[in-house]
Amino acid sequence: MKVTGVIQAGGRSERMGGRPKALIELGGRRIIERVLAALVPILDDVLVVTNTPELYGFLGLPMVGDVYPDHGSLGGIYSGLKAAAGQAAFTVACDMPFLHPDVVRLVASRAEDGDVVIPRVGTQLETMHAAYGKACLPHIAERLAAGQLKIVDFFARVRVVEIAEADVARYRDPHVAFMNVNTPDELERARALTAELG
Repeated sequence: MKVTGVIQAGGRSERMGGRPKALIELGGRRIIERVLAALVPILDDVLVVTNTPELYGFLGLPMVGDVYPDHGSLGGIYSGLKAAAGQAAFTVACDMPFLHPDVVRLVASRAEDGDVVIPRVGTQLETMHAAYGKACLPHIAERLAAGQLKIVDFFARVRVVEIAEADVARYRDPHVAFMNVNTPDELERARALTAELG
């Protein structure tokens, strides 16, 4: 099955003072470049969902805007999945500097098994590190049209396959692999982790 990588770079970065999180440097590389490096070896192709394509032209990737502007992460998932050349879209946030290629492979390799393939860490489903199949599109569109933007709310309508925390942990501590950089404090923690991980 062909799986397209989709990097979500549509957020406003309000907690970072409006500075695009994806472009912050960690260990000499922008966060979005770190994300891309984890996806490229595993997936068939990669695109970026963004409403500011001028910021990401240096990546040389196809870019698409939000089909439903101001509809949050669910709108971004829809836009990326709709544009994806593959039958599924492996969707990640642009501010996850410690993605691991083997964890990407773990999720993408099971994309045929369900409409949503998603890691669970404790009670948390990692909605921004998951594979979404094209069968999700009508169910997501219905939610977006109704203004119901909680990602997991459409899961009852599709086949969901969960990846266990222990399976992720074989490759990287899940709390590191799925860490987002949303705030200045998280950025400091990410800088320390970058130094530790080399």
